[in-house]
Amino acid sequence: ARRRSAFLPFDVMIIKEYRVLVPLALDEYRRGQLFAVAEASKNETGGGEGVEVMKREEFTSSMIKPGETISGIYTLKFYRLKSKSPWILRKLLPDGAFILREDCWNAYPYCKTILTNPEYMGNNFYIIIESMHIEDNGTTPNALNLSKNLLKNREVIMLDIYDEKYLKKGDTTPETNPRIFHSKITGRGPLAEDWAQTTEPLMCCYKVSFLKSN
Repeated sequence: ARRRSAFLPFDVMIIKEYRVLVPLALDEYRRGQLFAVAEASKNETGGGEGVEVMKREEFTSSMIKPGETISGIYTLKFYRLKSKSPWILRKLLPDGAFILREDCWNAYPYCKTILTNPEYMGNNFYIIIESMHIEDNGTTPNALNLSKNLLKNREVIMLDIYDEKYLKKGDTTPETNPRIFHSKITGRGPLAEDWAQTTEPLMCCYKVSFLKSN
């Protein structure tokens, strides 16, 4: 298969791969992902701000994931973030600085998202996120088939949903805290500290982000 470097800009500055284990089967995660995205868009939108969905259509392409022809759903969204930005930035920067464009190709279990700020940063800023979802314990060495050159610059970061050290009070609720939540439907939860070694089903979300910002 052709590797990623042939389909990415050569001036990528930062490459990070996040690996997130979750106690779900692949199909369960897919349903939950669709629900979470819809809920987040609804909760963050209002008063001319938030998420604006401009396009949603089926796609088939051999260019999105190198070496493969994939099909799925393409969405184009704009995020209008001025009201959620610090006061000093709202005073210093033009309105276009607070508008992000998101192009997303969802061919689950693979997904590619590109974030840009065309009205202010133009070609000087982008974030490319490629995701692969695999039923494993986060040990696949190169889930996104990166080239050797990209692998040399990649930093791998394991994220544990049980770890609360970066959370503030109020970041979770009993319904969203894996240390507390128990599903009456599946009988799973709450999670124990060693959940990643003892829980089934288990899968990993591999997310590689490429950031350029001048």
